[in-house]
Amino acid sequence: MSAKPLGEFKYLSFDVVGTLIDFESGLTGALGAIAAENGVAFEPERALDLYRSARYMPGVQHFPDDLVRVYKVIAPELGLPVDEAHAERLRAAVAGWKPFPDSVEAMARLKKRYKLIAMTNAQRWAFEHFSAALGHPFHAAFTVDDTGTEKPDPAFFEKVFAFVEGEGASKDDILHVAQSQYHDIGISRQLGMTNCWIQRRHAQNGYGGTIEPAQFTEPDYHFTSMAALADAVEA
Repeated sequence: MSAKPLGEFKYLSFDVVGTLIDFESGLTGALGAIAAENGVAFEPERALDLYRSARYMPGVQHFPDDLVRVYKVIAPELGLPVDEAHAERLRAAVAGWKPFPDSVEAMARLKKRYKLIAMTNAQRWAFEHFSAALGHPFHAAFTVDDTGTEKPDPAFFEKVFAFVEGEGASKDDILHVAQSQYHDIGISRQLGMTNCWIQRRHAQNGYGGTIEPAQFTEPDYHFTSMAALADAVEA
């Protein structure tokens, strides 16, 4: 089956944290700084493994407020001080997380051709920082606060489908762009969307800070950067 041509979509919907915002560098940077201050050796990939396990324990808070709980779970394993101040510091650091080097330019290029929709499991307060760092490229944005649920829950996607239907379009007019096989690529396929996998960890092993999917989903489109997607669109 050949995918619908890139030029025929009206909307691009995006996972934000991990696709556009470099959350792994942001997370390990903040933890690494605490480690350095305390004279503790720090291994970024181990920290991501611990984060992944801790983040997906059942909890009542959403990301990134949940980082306070997560820090207290992983800090003892990393030899870091376990206290409220450092836990809150990790959460607060999210406001300064940076886009991947290609994200801002790519989104500016894509905005010329499509309506861009953010779909993030982050809370609205964090998304506003991310959106500003990206140059406010979005036509619309859906956060966990808006949907009341997290991807890969189909209900999150249904909110977006209803929105575009309100603008006279359908899910067939959307290309869903994301790095997470678990949160986005698998479920978007199940829901009949065309998808684009941005394989940010193409030069690294494993899934890093993102939960591993039960099974790999072959995407309709596959790039290792946002710049490559923008190039393909312009070509």
